[in-house]
Amino acid sequence: MSALQESKLTSLKFLHRGKVRDLYEVDSDHLLIVQTDRLSAFDVVLPTPIPGKGKVLTTVSNFWFKKLAHVIPNHLSGIDPESVVKTEEEREQVRGRAFVTKKLKPLPIEAIVRGYIVGSGWKDYKKTGKVCGIELPAGLQEAQKLPQPLFTPSTKAAVGEHDENISFEEAKKLLGEEKAKQVKNATLALYTEAAEYALTRGIIIADTKFEFGEDKTGKLYLIDEALTPDSSRFWPADQYKVGSNPPSFDKQFVRDWLESTDWNKQPPAPQIPAEVLQKTAEKYLEAQQLLTGK
Repeated sequence: MSALQESKLTSLKFLHRGKVRDLYEVDSDHLLIVQTDRLSAFDVVLPTPIPGKGKVLTTVSNFWFKKLAHVIPNHLSGIDPESVVKTEEEREQVRGRAFVTKKLKPLPIEAIVRGYIVGSGWKDYKKTGKVCGIELPAGLQEAQKLPQPLFTPSTKAAVGEHDENISFEEAKKLLGEEKAKQVKNATLALYTEAAEYALTRGIIIADTKFEFGEDKTGKLYLIDEALTPDSSRFWPADQYKVGSNPPSFDKQFVRDWLESTDWNKQPPAPQIPAEVLQKTAEKYLEAQQLLTGK
């Protein structure tokens, strides 16, 4: 399978290239979002794409958008992505890896929710007894399930820069109190329902991030992607035990390899070995198959 590092669509106006997604304007009310096979880690886009990754993200996101639509509306328009481009070459670039979405105003935070204490949250807790300023009980172990999921928002960094955790009070200053509460409640509701379902499919969702946007009336929508191996930490339930970080269905495999090198987490990132790419691609596909049955 060949990898799509960058889309090149000339029939639509190009707007923006993010860490993973390329954005084009369809018309005054709609965007085309192409999910490429680029991979980012530690907020840096890696030089080596993962074949088929964008299609996995699209399949998994579409599954969750449909499943969780009763919790909050999402940005999908229902328009076929292949219908908005002109040539077969362009249709090939969007096939199975794109959304046509409503044009919404993205909120300036990432809505992160943690159900288990791991990663940067575990490091934070060991030093301070808190995660992102939220006091937690003493004596928690690595990868332990938290008493209740935590909403820990962060800023949105530009490509090549690092997101920064912020408090809920700071989120209220950025969004306004009412909108911040809406985002927090939606984030926790989405995570709780998704985590309960995923567990029935053999996957623990340890943490994830959501992005939200609003229309001209201020109505809130779920945007971007949802509960994918890119935006979440998925663990196999049958290999989970408190006290150690389980193997993941996500890009943790790449992160672990990068941590084993002397890379300083600044661009440019090193080339990823073929066997690490292959293992990561397999993990993404396995997560898709378990969650969606596809």
